[in-house]
Amino acid sequence: MTDLTDLGVAAIRDGVRAGTFSAREVAEGFIANVSKAKALNAFLVETPDHALAAADAADTARAAGETLKPLAGVPIGMKDLFCTKGVPTTAASLILEGFVPPYESTVSANLWDAGAGMLGKLNMDQFAMGSSNETSAFGNVISPWRRSDGGNAPLAPGGSSGGSSTAVAARLCPAATGTDTGGSIRQPAAFTGISGIKPTYGRCSRWGTIAFASSLDQAGPMAHDVRDCAILLEAMSGFDPKDATSLDLPVPAWEAGLSGDLKGKRIGIPKEYRVDNMPAEIDALWQQGIDWLKDAGAEIVEVSLPHTKYALPAYYIIAPAEASSNLARYDGVRYGLRDLPEGAGLQDMYAATRADGFGDEVKRRIMIGTYVLSAGFYDAYFTQASKVRTLIARDFELAWAKCDLLLTPTAPSSAFALGEKSADPIAMYLNDVFTVPSSLAGLPAMSVPGGLDGAGLPLGLQIIGKPLDEQGVLNAGLALEQRAGFTARAEAWW
Repeated sequence: MTDLTDLGVAAIRDGVRAGTFSAREVAEGFIANVSKAKALNAFLVETPDHALAAADAADTARAAGETLKPLAGVPIGMKDLFCTKGVPTTAASLILEGFVPPYESTVSANLWDAGAGMLGKLNMDQFAMGSSNETSAFGNVISPWRRSDGGNAPLAPGGSSGGSSTAVAARLCPAATGTDTGGSIRQPAAFTGISGIKPTYGRCSRWGTIAFASSLDQAGPMAHDVRDCAILLEAMSGFDPKDATSLDLPVPAWEAGLSGDLKGKRIGIPKEYRVDNMPAEIDALWQQGIDWLKDAGAEIVEVSLPHTKYALPAYYIIAPAEASSNLARYDGVRYGLRDLPEGAGLQDMYAATRADGFGDEVKRRIMIGTYVLSAGFYDAYFTQASKVRTLIARDFELAWAKCDLLLTPTAPSSAFALGEKSADPIAMYLNDVFTVPSSLAGLPAMSVPGGLDGAGLPLGLQIIGKPLDEQGVLNAGLALEQRAGFTARAEAWW
């Protein structure tokens, strides 16, 4: 019989419903994998009891002839940015070490209500700030992939959802939650050869999700393939009155609507995404993706997004500004770390707690954000960046007059070695060059694996859609997936 941990969400769900195997067998298989793969440092907290309890509930319901829940029998990994009642939640930061939420985030509650079980909390870049999962206070996550050209350096799994991408790619869970502020679902998915979708801003509630940049943060699924992403996204999404930015709209049946037939669809190729010094392998994959979409029946048109070159600098003003405000709440008074030097006053406690609790990248972004919001600089930086954001959104609106979807690369390179870019923040920020514009505009966007580079590492293609057109994005992703035939997987060296 196929190893159960090789199965994805749909196969596990259908197998449990059919009685081909039990939900407990599935859970035990993944729990064993998690235990064997500690060298990857993907999990911060393991919760086997939660996974087994959900599995037993599914098996009991099936034995009783009851209708099973949509995710009955499916164990998943939960990014440590989602508050989970009774289970430590740290956002991979020392300042929240020991924090155990007395409440459940809406996204995780939706998944548990759908029957999913939790294998544990997944490592990440601290407060979701990073593109390589090297800013976690609890150690780097290591990608399960290795270069095939003789280099054996540990590779970055992408970020900030690096624990999620590694866990799915290494078969430690069939799917995981991620969050995407400027590409933190899509870039790690591309680096590890899996799929991931950031839905339209507001599709998934942000309540109970630790905030980085509130106008950008959006939860989404990461899984082996497009269908599994559709299944998980259906369970995660929905209106939440506790979140003022939540969209009061019904959740579409995305799985049922999946189709790789793109006849009548126009796919735009933004000319500004052909950046200087783009690796030839990325450009070749992009062209291959264009050919695949043509084969699926789509018409290819060139479009222009003229303000693309301003997206990255605008993002790295807006996101740090929002972060500096959101992270002001971590002061050592109410929860988490408290550093109180002997004889210190209140201001000294604030300073000592934040100095010891936040990592270097978080401090960098707080300082940038505080600077651009300060008197005398607000109009020069934050106001201007907000205007640029509006222009970027308008570029997309004008492009939709010519096309239905956009195709771009997901990232400007394959996975790089840990430590290779961490000394240069600008080089690290450039990883988001293809993903940030759609985040600033709040658009749905997805990465699917398209092939391997010369060193045998995964490369991803990105589909960007109109607001609320997750179905179009998923369908184009499915068309690419069907033609790419990507089956490569990381060797279990760990």
